[in-house]
Amino acid sequence: MRLRSLLFVPGDRPDRFAKAAVSGADALILDLEDSVAPERKAAARAAVADWLTEDRTIPSFVRVNPLGSDQTLADLAAVLPGRPDGLVLPKAEGAASVAALLALIGENAPPILPIATETPAAIFQLGSYATMADHLAGLTWGAEDLPAAIGAATSRETDGRYTPPYEMVRSLTLFAAHAAHVPAIETVFPRIDAPDALADYVARARRDGFTGMMAIHPAQVATINAGFTPTTDELAHARAIVAAFDAHPGAGALRLDGKMIDRPHLVQARYILDRAGD
Repeated sequence: MRLRSLLFVPGDRPDRFAKAAVSGADALILDLEDSVAPERKAAARAAVADWLTEDRTIPSFVRVNPLGSDQTLADLAAVLPGRPDGLVLPKAEGAASVAALLALIGENAPPILPIATETPAAIFQLGSYATMADHLAGLTWGAEDLPAAIGAATSRETDGRYTPPYEMVRSLTLFAAHAAHVPAIETVFPRIDAPDALADYVARARRDGFTGMMAIHPAQVATINAGFTPTTDELAHARAIVAAFDAHPGAGALRLDGKMIDRPHLVQARYILDRAGD
C-alpha cells in the first residue's frame, strides 16, 4: 500500500467522504476521535460503517478512540465488519498498546498505524514497535497532545518549526519506524493557507527520511504527493549509481559525474528506486 498522503476526514461528515476520496490522497483516515464531539460519536460510527460497506476506490483507515476510553469497543464493533484497510491508534504506548488492540479485534486484524508520541510514557516505548512490525501499517507521531499533557505552552517556535523537545520526539519516531522496517509517516501541517510553508515542511520531512505524511485538508494532498515522489532527475541519478556498481561489482567506491560514490550511495539509490516502484 503506497502511503505518501493520508487525508483525515471527520467521521461525522459523510458529505465530505466522496470529495476526499477523489482528492488524490493515497489513503483516507476516517476519524472517530478528536474531530468528533462526544455527542456525535454514534453518528460518526454509523457514517463510517456505511462508507466501508460501499465499493471503495481508495484505502480507508479508521482512527478509533484511545484504548481505555469508553468508546473503543463500540468503534471496533461498528467498523470492523466493513473491513477497513487499517486502524489508526491514538495515544499508543508502544507494542503493548498494539497487542491490546489486536486482542480486542481477534482474527483478521487490519494493519495498525499507531500515533506513537501523544503521552509522556509513550516516548519511552518507541523502540518496542519493532516487535509488532508484522501488524503495523507504519508509525506516526503527533505534536499537539504531548505538549498539552505536560503543560508546555507550545511545540513550535514562532517560525513554525518545532522546539527542541518535539524535534527530539519527531526524530525518535522516525528512527523507531525505520528500526521496525515500516513507513515513517510525518505528522500534519496545521495550516491550510500557507502552501509555500507546507512545501518546505514536506521537503524537510522527505529529506530527513519520512516516507509519507498525514493531511488535514484536500488542498494539501497534491503538495504532499509531489514532495514524496522522486523526481525524474533523482530517478536518473539513482539508476546511474546502480548501473555503475553493477558494472564494477567488486568496487567499494567509484567515481560518477566527478564525485565519489560508495556503498551507502548504492543503498540510498536502491531505496529511491524501490519507493518509486522502479
